[in-house]
Formats: sequence, structure tokens, C-alpha cells
Amino acid sequence: MILLLMVLAGVAALTAHTLVNAGRWLRRPTGTPAEVTEPVAVLLPLRDEATRVTPCLRALLAQRGVPELRIVVLDDGSTDGTREVVHAVVGDDPRVTLLDGAAPPPGWLGKPHACWQLATRADPAATVLVFVDADVVLAPHAVAAAVGELRAARVALLSPYPRILVTTVADRLVQPLLQWLWLTFLPLRAMERSARPSLAAAGGQFLVVDRIGYTAAGGHAAVADRILEDVELARAVKRSGGQIALADGSRLATCQMYDDWPQLRDGYSKSLWASFGRPTAAATAVAVLLLLYTAPPLVAVVTWASGAPGTATVAAGTYLLGVAGRVVSARATGGRWWPDALGHPASVAVLGWLTLRSYHLRKQRRLSWRGRPVV
Repeated sequence: MILLLMVLAGVAALTAHTLVNAGRWLRRPTGTPAEVTEPVAVLLPLRDEATRVTPCLRALLAQRGVPELRIVVLDDGSTDGTREVVHAVVGDDPRVTLLDGAAPPPGWLGKPHACWQLATRADPAATVLVFVDADVVLAPHAVAAAVGELRAARVALLSPYPRILVTTVADRLVQPLLQWLWLTFLPLRAMERSARPSLAAAGGQFLVVDRIGYTAAGGHAAVADRILEDVELARAVKRSGGQIALADGSRLATCQMYDDWPQLRDGYSKSLWASFGRPTAAATAVAVLLLLYTAPPLVAVVTWASGAPGTATVAAGTYLLGVAGRVVSARATGGRWWPDALGHPASVAVLGWLTLRSYHLRKQRRLSWRGRPVV
């Protein structure tokens, strides 16, 4: 019972932290932003995105409030007709430049190299660089609002996290954990104020950077071999003396990251090992998560069946507190909370399995993405 009460206290504290983060410290760019008067370059790396890039491009072409907007698209060795789709959508729009990407040299992974090519070949006059992935669809004022928030926050890097679209059972189990993890475990206010590179988070789907700060940090060349290039770029910005911020971008952008379970499984497997670091750290983190969020409902069922209603009540309360944290996270970031939050213990269990799979495949040197090895 003592251990169970300690678990209850831990879950209660983490849920309270989620509530404070979501209610007080999470930045929320909203409303109709002021017109952006500085030049902005939107940078879009593409590799075999023919089936999903059209909505993204159309949304970029429909941006408002940024008169000096330029869009640079890089075709990173696509073989599925991506280049032809881009031509068909943008036509002869003078705001768009389409580049042919070079293969990554030794020591570079594909995504950082594509982003680096885009950044170095964008209009030198652009003072803000906005990196967008092909699965992101922006609202009409998204770029203006994000640039406005970047300047209002006085940071070098802003990560407005899109609303993640969930269409499958796997999506509903796993994807909400992205926002839940950083709202629950990352002190947002301290992250903005602290100079510690280890206290950083970012999402590469939609990333807004001040060009001077980006250059001072070394840009994507500083994270050339990093699978989590977005988080590592945020850390590089901090190391160079800049500040970073996270924001709820659910009103600015949507993102459907994966189409099915195999894509989601492989997408998480390629990078989870880099999120935790050493295997011992990963094992400890997974064990703690399972103890806090997956064990309580199991204990509640077993103890109720064995005639220990007091213990069952405490365990059930712990489970409900965990569900409450998931609800707070979902509502704060535009996610689906009912009835998905009730399955939070299963979500954490799946995350644990994906983490173990990631380390196993890395050890066997079998991790790859879009036809390229990642380790």
C-alpha cells in the first residue's frame, strides 16, 4: 500500500504540472495577427511526397499577412513524381523556387542535409526561416502568427506544435503522447529562461527561427548526424546563447504524420532510441512510466477481485488522475480526449514496446527511413 500511495502522489504531482503548463505557461498564438513587415522564407523539404504534398503547398500559397513571403521547395531525390506534383500545384507563381537536392555526404542524415540546403539557398534578405514538413497544412494566417509570436517572445527559435490528426486506432493510442510528454515532464517556463541545452524541446514539422540566431547556432550543419535534428537544433541555439519557446500551434496547423500502423511503428522506432539516450536510461524511464500509468488499473482489477476494496480504490484513483492529465493535454493542444484518454495505460504500454523495438533494431543496425539508413 505504501508503494501504491507513492505512485498516487507521483501521478497527482505530474498531473498538476500538466495543468499548470497548459493553463499558464503554454504560448498560444491566436487571433488575426499583425502584418509581418520583414522578409520570410518558408522552407519545404520533400522526399517521395507526391501523394500528400498538394494540401501543404496550397496552404502555403494561400498565406496572408506576409507580403514578403518566399517559398523554397527542395526535391530530395524523389522517385515518385513529387517534382511534377509541385510544378502542377504552384505553376509559375514567382514566390516559389524549386530546387534539386544533392545526396547527403558522409556524416549527414537526409533531413538535416535537406534543411541545410534550403537554408543556405534561401533569399539572403529573409530574416526569418520557417521550416515546414509536407504533412503539415497551415491555416491562412499561420506564418504571420508564428513570426509574430517569435518576435513577441524574443526568442531565436519557436516551435508551434501542430494539431496531430488521428485517423486509426494506432494514431489514437500513440500520437497524443507527443504533446502529453512535454506538457507533463517539461517545465515550459524554466525551459524558456534556462540556458541549459539539455532543457529543450522542439518539433520539426513546423519550426520558426530567427536567421541570425540560426546562423549563430551553426544551423542544421551543427546537427548533421542527429536523428532528432529538431530537438538538437533547439539545443544548438541554446548553446550559442539564444532562447527557445514551445507554443500550441493547433489553431495554426494540422499534421497527419502517418497513414497506417507500419508507418507509425517504423517512424517511432527510428528515433525513440535517440530520445532516451543510453539503454539503461531508456529502461528506467519506461519502467517508471509503466509503474505510474499502466500498473494502477491492473492493480485495481486484481485487488478488487481479491477482496481488497481499499487498495482497489486507491489504484483506481491513481488511474483516473493519469487519465485526467491526458485529458488536460489533449484539450490544451486541440487533440481528441474522449474516450481516448481512458486508454492511456495502453498508450504508455505501446510506447514502451516501441522504445524497446527501437533499441533492438538500432543494435542490429536495421534502422532506416525513406530508403536511407539512419544509424
